[in-house]
Amino acid sequence: MDEALQKRVALEKVIRDCVAHGKFVLHYQPVFEMDSKRLVGFEALVRLPAPDGTLVSPTEFIPVAEEMRMIDKIGAWVLGEACRTATSWPKELTVAVNLSPSQFESGTIEQTVTDALKESGLDPRRLELEITESLLMHNSDATMATLRRLKDMGLSVVMDDFGTGYSSLSYLWKFPFDKIKIDRSFMESFAKSGRDVETVVKTIIALGREMNMRVTVEGVETAAQVDFLYNAHADQVQGFYFGKPLPAADMTADSLAQLRKSMPPAPPGHVTNGKLRLVEPTQK
Repeated sequence: MDEALQKRVALEKVIRDCVAHGKFVLHYQPVFEMDSKRLVGFEALVRLPAPDGTLVSPTEFIPVAEEMRMIDKIGAWVLGEACRTATSWPKELTVAVNLSPSQFESGTIEQTVTDALKESGLDPRRLELEITESLLMHNSDATMATLRRLKDMGLSVVMDDFGTGYSSLSYLWKFPFDKIKIDRSFMESFAKSGRDVETVVKTIIALGREMNMRVTVEGVETAAQVDFLYNAHADQVQGFYFGKPLPAADMTADSLAQLRKSMPPAPPGHVTNGKLRLVEPTQK
């Protein structure tokens, strides 16, 4: 218990220092369009630098930061930094930022987004705000109204971690999300659960298409998963198979150009929109 307490106190100290001096780090994971094999954007992922030089995962420090009531400041920094970084990319690339329920509870999220866009000069159409359904489970009417005002700014609102909660379907018809992101747990269970997972993923993709919502599948790590998602007509994919999260310093013009060429070709016989698609020869 004493060791756990000391570890918690040390983590709180690091969080306070990083908040005070803006020492957090953002990594960016690429997102690819399946049919066109295009790099379409990145998701911004926050990391906490530890004194020993390692990076602390958000799953470890975000809950602590929320208890310390510092998530608003962290969220504002992440949003501002992600928007500034995205302005250096080609103009067709988007940036996705995760929002915490705490940012909505404070009532400052609209101003935070407005400030980030104004200070960076980023086109709102290039910004995607990702929320989880836990945000909608409390005071959903007020939250929906806030989301509509954010959407009216011209940015996209995305339902993240879809399929892991209890009421996702009801929220889909209550609010016009631009995109659904299928939680990585489905791909993690892909090899073990067989057709059960395949059926659910195909159903979510079909549902998204019927509701004019794009569908991104997270956690794609194997060629077998890629082959399945091609034939399931997924819109977008992200995961280690396509690229690990990169620090902003590594996202040079050359690395971006290489990423834009790195989407693997569709498997032979892949069917797109009911028609047989010929696979382009892989460039050497």
